[in-house]
Amino acid sequence: MQLTEAEQQVVFGLFQQIGDELNQRFDHFSQDVMISLVELLLNYSNRFYNRQFLFQKVQHNDLFSRMDTLLDEHFNTNNSLHKGLPSVQFLAGQLNVSPNYLSDVLRKLTGLNAQQHIHQKLIDKAKEILTTTNLSVSQIAYQLGFEYPQSFNKLFKNKTSISPLAFRQSFN
Repeated sequence: MQLTEAEQQVVFGLFQQIGDELNQRFDHFSQDVMISLVELLLNYSNRFYNRQFLFQKVQHNDLFSRMDTLLDEHFNTNNSLHKGLPSVQFLAGQLNVSPNYLSDVLRKLTGLNAQQHIHQKLIDKAKEILTTTNLSVSQIAYQLGFEYPQSFNKLFKNKTSISPLAFRQSFN
């Protein structure tokens, strides 16, 4: 998160006030004042953090695009066979952001957090493979990075309300 100069002054000013309060003689109001200052610092931090989602749409769209590209590369180059399913932590690391920040950005842009977005891309890829190949459901599960085909079946059915096999049969 980047702060404007005015926001930096607010934060530094609050830290200065907290420091001043800590260096004062303790009295009946010291604890209340300290709690109020820390609460004010947290409220400003929350404001500044959420502000970036309002004014950095282009930057967030770029992050979203880069994540989609990483997922497409992962699934289209069969990386899943060797690396397993992509995790939020892995993607965040590749994008040089924290997992929580990545989820927050995606939630603001798409309504889905990072894990839900990964699952959506995975299901889309599974549907593509189910409708364009004759691979068994187990082979598809392994190709997508699942250790156990049952886990793939469960996720697919949870997300689509239909089993992978039933989905394939609906296209024939």
